[in-house]
Amino acid sequence: MTSLPAQRTIVSEPADNGAGVPQHVGIIMDGNGRWASSRGLPRSEGHRQGVGAVRRTVDAALRRGIKYVTLFSFSSENWSRPTDEVDFLFGLLRLFIRRDLADLHRQGVRVRVIGGRDRLPDDILILIEEAERLTAENSQLFLVVAFNYGSRDEIVRAARTIAEKAQAGTLGPETIDEATIAEHLDTAEIPDPDLIVRTGREFRLSNFLLWQAAYAEFVFLPVLWPDFDAKVLDEALDEYAKRTRRFGGVAAMSRT
Repeated sequence: MTSLPAQRTIVSEPADNGAGVPQHVGIIMDGNGRWASSRGLPRSEGHRQGVGAVRRTVDAALRRGIKYVTLFSFSSENWSRPTDEVDFLFGLLRLFIRRDLADLHRQGVRVRVIGGRDRLPDDILILIEEAERLTAENSQLFLVVAFNYGSRDEIVRAARTIAEKAQAGTLGPETIDEATIAEHLDTAEIPDPDLIVRTGREFRLSNFLLWQAAYAEFVFLPVLWPDFDAKVLDEALDEYAKRTRRFGGVAAMSRT
């Protein structure tokens, strides 16, 4: 996997009271199949419409000043789906990069794809590397696409690399701490998510950013992903703004 220079993971600090606007929003894009089924359409149409929701979300995030968006698009467990559906999802990724990369670059979006790359087709790898290389200097929005991603797999890969370094004598076991693990994850250099949104009427993380989400706020929405738009994002942001983030501490007492 193409990697960026290792840095300590940035950790969000709590606001004085309310949470405000999140720096990093993670989204579990769920409900494409159910959206299609409810309309008597094939699941593939739900996935196709979901790409439109991705475009709307990126545009909305840019307008609202969100700096990082991580989208859970294809999990390492999704290989168990029917082959034709997996192939279709790969085709959508190809189409998205080929058709939307120029616009993303023009908007100042930096693209990064996280997840295992060993099972991905060669042409997909070439497209991913092209997208990351072309947008590497952009800074308006950091768009992270979790593709062939599973958080447990990510942590195992990080642990294996750390163990190899320790065995080689380049890393002392006594120096391993949370920061060491964080900088060996796929999300090294990316701040932990402040807010994780899940669509589709489900209430679980499904192996998404397990380490990084330790202090994230969660908002679960009944809307199915193809219907996600700026208004729905604002609903999630409004709910987030009501939260008090303590990061294990104690909220400040009101002075009134």
